[in-house]
Amino acid sequence: MEQKKLDLNSVLGFLLIFGILIWIMYQNKPSEEVVAADKAKKEAAAAERKVQETTQKQIVLQASDSIANDSLQLAKLKSTLGIFAYSGTLPSAKDGFTTIENELITIKISNKGGYIASATLKNFEKYKKGSGALVDLIKNGNAHFNISLKTKDNRVLDTKNMFFEPTISRSGNDQIVTMRLKSGADDFLEYKYVLKPKNYMLDFDVRSQGLSKVLDVSKPLGLEWDMKAFTNEKSIEYENRYAEIVYEYEDGKDDFVSQGKNNDATAEDVSYIAFKQHFFASILLTDKPFATASLRSNDIFEDPKYNGVFTKEFAATVPLEFSNGELDYKMNWYYGPADYNILNDYNRNL
Repeated sequence: MEQKKLDLNSVLGFLLIFGILIWIMYQNKPSEEVVAADKAKKEAAAAERKVQETTQKQIVLQASDSIANDSLQLAKLKSTLGIFAYSGTLPSAKDGFTTIENELITIKISNKGGYIASATLKNFEKYKKGSGALVDLIKNGNAHFNISLKTKDNRVLDTKNMFFEPTISRSGNDQIVTMRLKSGADDFLEYKYVLKPKNYMLDFDVRSQGLSKVLDVSKPLGLEWDMKAFTNEKSIEYENRYAEIVYEYEDGKDDFVSQGKNNDATAEDVSYIAFKQHFFASILLTDKPFATASLRSNDIFEDPKYNGVFTKEFAATVPLEFSNGELDYKMNWYYGPADYNILNDYNRNL
């Protein structure tokens, strides 16, 4: 059988096709500029990936550090604030004041302690004529309000040392300030202040929510109110003579604590306590009478340390009783003149 020989034309055809492929490959070969650009792009992408990986590692480390710091801060707060450590983590956990005012009075309420830290009467000046110095019943730490909280783990925590979260709102022309000392998002001790137009009297509600889980509710809490009475008149001695504590007890009876050093009194079913400064008064009233009250008036106007600044220092301690494991008191604050007509209009036996 005769073998087939390779056709010359076929060989030439293969060579031609091969040559065309080589030419096409050569023509499609990227230029040096394209190769360099592609290399630079790949290097940039690699560098970007490295930066992202490094950034992610830093974020993770920072988050870990933040969590660790937060944990340390919370542990530190728990050592001092106990169940109310949550309150110390809020933005309001710093010195600050919420101000409300009407035509008669300016009130400043402190984040720390949640109580009234300043009460200035707009229409009364101190004795020095032309000085323009208004009468301040509360200013520069001369008065404090505190509730002593006993927890189930046998801690005693004072509200005056802890930070409340303020909220301000309105109801018609009434200004409302709500101060909450929080042990959690929905668990708190609340002070609610309401200032009405043309009024020296504020509504003051004290209530708790969710604290029966953490407070010892087997005994009442101790409410403590103290104040050093400023001098406002020319004769300190004369003004001091009429500075006294007046209180109502047992459904309509009234009495006073006045002269002498460390003059004390106790009473039952007390419905108001007034720290009276001759022409002015600071009064705490309650719709639900306090079961008892311990009162003290101390004469300090002759003490060189306070000469020309204060007349007497007053102090009152009363119990706040729980109802169904929570606090719920409707009270009032009065800061204003000891004027018969003004006080009588409140119909509270003042």
